[in-house]
Amino acid sequence: MATVLIVDDSRTSRKILRGLLERAGFVITGEAVNGEDGYLKYKELQPDVVTMDITMPVMDGIESLSLIKHANADAKVVMITAAGQKEKMVDALKRGADEFITKPFDEAEVVATLQKITNK
Repeated sequence: MATVLIVDDSRTSRKILRGLLERAGFVITGEAVNGEDGYLKYKELQPDVVTMDITMPVMDGIESLSLIKHANADAKVVMITAAGQKEKMVDALKRGADEFITKPFDEAEVVATLQKITNK
């Protein structure tokens, strides 16, 4: 099954995503707590897909997405968004995000989205 890097400053969100993705058969290769850490771990681990929170300290998810896409135009990145972040989602899609998932997480939606992305 596909490998996943989870990038989110919320420990709870990382734990929830890890649990539901592992139940679906995905392999979590790593976790990162901000966009900068996420970019560095992406370069190190080369996962099949990255789940990327948008709002984080140090470096936000949109800037990290840009760096990842610059390093590898074929990188698969799924943005995580809270309600009311439509403008940021549009920006992320323009910068190459493959999909987006909204919080709170719907397990079936998360799994279906990542399966769709990794089967392209």
